[in-house]
Amino acid sequence: MSRVRINLTVNGRPVTTDLEARTQLSELLREELNLTGTHVECEQGVCGACTVFVDGKPQRSCISYAGDCDGSSITTIEGLDDDALMDQLRDAFSRHHALQCGFCTPGMLITARDIILRLGEVSTWRIREELSGNLCRCTGYVGIVEAIEEVSKGKVAQGSQVCAVPSEPANITKLTEPANSVPSTTPARSPVVLASVPATARKGWSSIEQRLTVGFPPDVVWARLADIREVSSCLPGAEITELEGDRIRGRMNVALGPMKIAFNGDGQVMLDSESRIGRLSGGGRDIGSGSTAEGELEYRVLPGEDSQALIQVSLSWRLSGRLAQFNRGGLVQDVIQRLASIFVANLEASLKGEAVGKQSVKPLGVWPLLWGCSRRVWRVGAD
Repeated sequence: MSRVRINLTVNGRPVTTDLEARTQLSELLREELNLTGTHVECEQGVCGACTVFVDGKPQRSCISYAGDCDGSSITTIEGLDDDALMDQLRDAFSRHHALQCGFCTPGMLITARDIILRLGEVSTWRIREELSGNLCRCTGYVGIVEAIEEVSKGKVAQGSQVCAVPSEPANITKLTEPANSVPSTTPARSPVVLASVPATARKGWSSIEQRLTVGFPPDVVWARLADIREVSSCLPGAEITELEGDRIRGRMNVALGPMKIAFNGDGQVMLDSESRIGRLSGGGRDIGSGSTAEGELEYRVLPGEDSQALIQVSLSWRLSGRLAQFNRGGLVQDVIQRLASIFVANLEASLKGEAVGKQSVKPLGVWPLLWGCSRRVWRVGAD
């Protein structure tokens, strides 16, 4: 079994350990470091009981590989014993009877702290939306919402920062797919994500930037990207049902384990051929799960090396409802990066006049993505 050596900062204390590459962060915290305040319930990233701070942002520790957190700063509920805001939340949770069995409470408190730091004073409806990724089977959420609303009164948004605990930025390079992980029809080059650059997200939204290379001249690539229907055929799960002027209607089909999701919605398209800039914005809803998604995509086609094109992509999104738990953490970045690699491979095939295979555009499944992520971790361990 492959093993990895990692260095972390946990609750302000440096930790160096050797562990199996498949070890989840929750296992490391609970079984190796005896930080049992991090609770594990569903082990699927759905309930939120295992939520901890990773580099200042809430993250599901039961679906996070410890090896992927190498170099990061981790803060658990135990690391916030002397935190002033957490003291206020604990008192408010007691006064408002916001806990019964208490199993979900550590994850709830971590999320509540993030909500107030990130948003400041916040309304009841927004608290409920933000808490949609944390499940409580006892309280009915009323006391929890009232406690968070009370503590948030008069607070000013500060961003997701963990006070008094050093927080180093995540190592961006380890999120980049290896150059040989995506098959390419051009041996000298591979159509992969070059880098992942954190973008400044609007309030309540998540954001990421990508840079992609395509082995064709910029004007050829732009001509294809300006054809929105052609673009959708290269993106797994995407389908356009109506296109009229700058208005667009369609759906995005996603399979997340047992959940089959189809976001139906509409949006607007803006194309600037002179600057080779495209922008799509809109939103959709999945009737089955009641989840909604909003998003904005901007892409620019720039000259690359050796007559290749460089596509700079900026994506911002916001999920609510049952799917809100997938809105944070490294899993989303892995999904986006793998989608980007598939998209570029399909785009190059389209530019060469080759048919884009049906296998490339079937609804996106979570298991192949998780398998791809785990293979990357195992490769790190093997190296």
